[in-house]
Amino acid sequence: MEIGPFKQFRSHGDGSFSPGDFRRLGTNVIFEAGVLVFHPENISIDDNVYIGHQTMLKGYFKNTIEIGRHAWIGQGCFLHGGGGIFIGTAVGIGPTVRILTSTHGNDKPRAAVMENELILRPVRIGDGADIGVGAVILPGVTVGEGAVVGAGSVVTRDVAPYSIVAGVPAVQLKMR
Repeated sequence: MEIGPFKQFRSHGDGSFSPGDFRRLGTNVIFEAGVLVFHPENISIDDNVYIGHQTMLKGYFKNTIEIGRHAWIGQGCFLHGGGGIFIGTAVGIGPTVRILTSTHGNDKPRAAVMENELILRPVRIGDGADIGVGAVILPGVTVGEGAVVGAGSVVTRDVAPYSIVAGVPAVQLKMR
């Protein structure tokens, strides 16, 4: 394995924020204790949204996180917005869900993973979808309107509207 010169790392700050920091912040948005927000200038949150304790909204210097009205995001979630995250209206996201929008390529196969290209791909979650406790949504996935993702699932590909998926990797079980 080749190990080349590593980049100098820098801090992204402590995650503290104030309402005026956001690209858009609707009315009646609840941030429970311990919520961390990075790059709030690239995060838009609509009206009547709940964000649970210890959740991290990891915005990025480019692309956006957009959370639709009446969304509920449970405790301990991690949303990585590097590739962009679009969460529709009335979406439920259970505690400890992970939504990831980046991965490393394999442009230098013999190099350390961190030396390979960073690939950013958006995640979209349609209106009325429900993401179960502890699920992981991988980069580039679209979860269709009204779809249900079972607890603990790892979603590696698109989920059809009004379908129910579960498993590792998640597979369709039935239609709603």
